[in-house]
Amino acid sequence: MSEAPGRGGSRFALILALTLAAAVVVGCRTDKPRLHLYRHADCTATSIEIEYPDLDACTDVAPQETAPPLTIQQYGQLDYWDLRLEEVLQTALTNSKVLNDLGGTVIRAPDATPTTYGPALQETDPRYGVEAALSAFDAQFSTSAFFEKNDRTLNNQFFGGGTRLLVQDAAVFQTQLTKRTAFGSELTLRKYVEYDSNNAPGNAFPSVWNVNPEIEMRVPLLQGSGAEFNRIAGPSETPGLLSGVLLARVNTDISVADLQMAVRDYVSNVENAYWDLYYAYRDLDSKIVARDAALETWRRIRALHEANRRGGEAEKEAQAREQYFRFEEDVQDALTGRIVDGTQTDNGSRAGTFRGTGGVQVAERRLRLLMGIPISDGRLIRPSDEPNVVPTRFDWNQVVADALSERAELRQQRWRIKMRQLELKANRNFLLPDLDVVGRYRWRGMGQTLIDPEWGQPPFDNAYQTLMSGDFQEWQLGVELTVPIGHRRAYVAVRNSQLNLAREQSILKEQQRVILHDLSNGIAEVDRAEASVRTTYNRRVAAAQQLAAVEAAYDADKAPLDLVLEAQRRRADAESSHHRARVEYALAVKNVHYDKGTLLDYYRIYMAEGAWPAAAYHDAAERRALQVRPCIDYRLHRPLTVASLGQQAVMPAQPAVESLPPVDLPPDAAYDRSAAAGSRLHPGVIPLPDVRSAVASPVSFQASPAAANYVR
Repeated sequence: MSEAPGRGGSRFALILALTLAAAVVVGCRTDKPRLHLYRHADCTATSIEIEYPDLDACTDVAPQETAPPLTIQQYGQLDYWDLRLEEVLQTALTNSKVLNDLGGTVIRAPDATPTTYGPALQETDPRYGVEAALSAFDAQFSTSAFFEKNDRTLNNQFFGGGTRLLVQDAAVFQTQLTKRTAFGSELTLRKYVEYDSNNAPGNAFPSVWNVNPEIEMRVPLLQGSGAEFNRIAGPSETPGLLSGVLLARVNTDISVADLQMAVRDYVSNVENAYWDLYYAYRDLDSKIVARDAALETWRRIRALHEANRRGGEAEKEAQAREQYFRFEEDVQDALTGRIVDGTQTDNGSRAGTFRGTGGVQVAERRLRLLMGIPISDGRLIRPSDEPNVVPTRFDWNQVVADALSERAELRQQRWRIKMRQLELKANRNFLLPDLDVVGRYRWRGMGQTLIDPEWGQPPFDNAYQTLMSGDFQEWQLGVELTVPIGHRRAYVAVRNSQLNLAREQSILKEQQRVILHDLSNGIAEVDRAEASVRTTYNRRVAAAQQLAAVEAAYDADKAPLDLVLEAQRRRADAESSHHRARVEYALAVKNVHYDKGTLLDYYRIYMAEGAWPAAAYHDAAERRALQVRPCIDYRLHRPLTVASLGQQAVMPAQPAVESLPPVDLPPDAAYDRSAAAGSRLHPGVIPLPDVRSAVASPVSFQASPAAANYVR
């Protein structure tokens, strides 16, 4: 029954009049704001305060783990701990997860402090790691279920199936499995299940079920196609935003080079601290000898002074006493030291220029800090090795060749160049039109019920019965073309990649020049230090002979006291200078190995992946035993873009302690043994980048170790 138009208008006017009347009766009311004073319990005066975090595990160093520091008060009550340089390096590499330095970086900038976790952090990065890049090609499963209750009035009964008052119960179930292939194709297996129950008079059944499984495939033909592009760019459809597995692997190799450089600098600083401590002891010895000689001279002059004899004048006694206390001050400073910069990397040279400014106790605490042992334990470390003063000659051509091939900085920069080359190749793909072939095939089933266990009367008794009959099938095939007019963003991305590549190549060239400069300084420093060792030795001998001659002349009353005191100072300076020259020569030889990239090899220090847990080996063996030969070999036998030119030999890690049980491989699992034997990346090698060739084996794309340790 329909309602007259006039009555509807009168009802609307009546409602409007009542609303206006209510507004007039109520009127408006304005209240002045009230001021409420709250107690301290109701609010706080500050929003930010200094608080301490509640950690699950306490990582603080217990006060009892570190003994009180040795000071000048304990001199003469010391317990020495003799250590060789090899023992110091081994202890330092064993204890140091954090590759500390003497510049306070771990306090000032902890995020910039290198640790042994660097490659593992990069490898497991959920944004830019290798596994994160590979996850873009993992199969994605999704499902959803929605239920509806609709009760609506319709202006047109055509849309209601013959009624203007539609009452409907509906449900939609969707399940989907999507997989992106390495060639850029996207495969989708989807299934819809729909339920619809409504009061439309035009329906054949009051309620109906629809089951629609379908297969969809989208294949790019130009932009985004090919395994090479997808391994570089990943699933990205935006120029410049690349996240492929190749770039992730290059980032991992860059982090490995960072770790290698950090270990090298750490070893260099440990040796610098060792020789600083050695020189501090030698300098202390020379000053003690000079002080004792000055003390003996002062006693002789004082005895003459007290006896009022010739040679014991007051000015001579005061002069001898001043000489003694001068050397006593030097002994105190040489024992305790002042807190100034010691020998460390990048303090004038890359590997460290010898300073020799700290005393024994300061230098010993620095060495303990680098070794990762308690800063004080009641003992005083004393170096037992002597600096090597054997003449060393380096072949310039060989040194240059070693530096250009072994320096981790150059290898890291070559990896950056390789990354820019890969980015340029991927960004050029975005200049192509986006042309996709899309295909879809669908089966349909409809019935009064979803499934009938008794398999009722066809054709529409239940949806699955209709579906299995195969009478209702659909397909769709077409192409999609998208072409941005002008390709402005793609051209900008290509140009940016070209500029980045040119920048990295220029940096590599300049790095090589700087390394050659450092090598030139290092070779010259070796020759200078060697000559200084000989010169200071002769000076030391001459100073000792001069002191003996002057003392003999003084005893014979043929030389004044001034010459004796001056000779004592000269001998102390000559003694200290000779030991300084010996340390400088040892550090000069070490610095040449640093500059040419062979410092770790020089000390037989190798980097290797740490042993995995036994459970990981068991899981890998079980998966390999269950693997069968696939019906289709998806491996690419044609060479792709190379990312590695070769491997740098390192020491392999020791195997896990737990032994693996014997596993019998099925016959089908051995089909690729010969191919895999030549393509599997050895776990104990560091890949080297290739920035020239464009063809190589895809083996260099495998993931790098997720952890690293040191084998000495």
